[in-house]
Amino acid sequence: MAEHKARKRFGQNFLHDNHVIQRIVSAIHPGPDDRLVEIGPGKGALTRPLLEACGHIDVIELDRDLPPLLQAHCQGAGELTIHNSDALKFDFTQLTSDAHKIRIVGNLPYNISTPLIFHLLTFSSLIQDMHFMLQKEVVERLAAKPDNKDYGRLSIMVQYHCQVDYLFTVKPGSFTPVPRVDSAIVRLIPWPQPPVTVSNYQNFSLLVKQAFAMRRKTLRNNLKEILDSTTIEALGIDPGRRAETLSLEEFAQLAECYSQTQR
Repeated sequence: MAEHKARKRFGQNFLHDNHVIQRIVSAIHPGPDDRLVEIGPGKGALTRPLLEACGHIDVIELDRDLPPLLQAHCQGAGELTIHNSDALKFDFTQLTSDAHKIRIVGNLPYNISTPLIFHLLTFSSLIQDMHFMLQKEVVERLAAKPDNKDYGRLSIMVQYHCQVDYLFTVKPGSFTPVPRVDSAIVRLIPWPQPPVTVSNYQNFSLLVKQAFAMRRKTLRNNLKEILDSTTIEALGIDPGRRAETLSLEEFAQLAECYSQTQR
């Protein structure tokens, strides 16, 4: 394959470890009827084995120099459709059909992983599942439970939309160039229905963001502009607690109360 130097502005770290590649493919378990979409395929290390398993794959790649290398690497493996586009702005509705939801995979650049996940969550009703390689600490935050230092706004917002499974860790030596951090594979499966009832999603999102505005401060301090201590206490929640101790259900309770004050 022709040489392509990884570009820092695209956050490129190319996966080359065949053992890790096969482990990821096994976790995804692609089938011939799947509508697979890969974000940031790079040189195609994961693309080709996925393509061989399902026969067709759509890939979204921002780097304009990579498509010819991808085409060459995947020659004869199946039908490869390349979208030379920014995944952060991509409309994923164009890849769905009535018959199949899409399955999304990707070794996501560290610098865009969180905003990209939030972008994808807006399409969650169209998605069967997502398998991502991310910075290990991001996966720990996605999967974190209350009373854990990694638990925060990202944990709550993603867990509202998806079941989160931390699958396995990937060491830096599996990539070129070698990153300075460990990576991990996560599986996100959108819920058929959210696990808690939220009548106004915008209010829920705003309340969660506000609750973590100053991480070390209590609900009493962080939420004082939108809910007073008496109102919080009436829900059976101690306003002296920090946001990181609250469950998803408790955040939903607070959000519903906040929504009622807006009516």
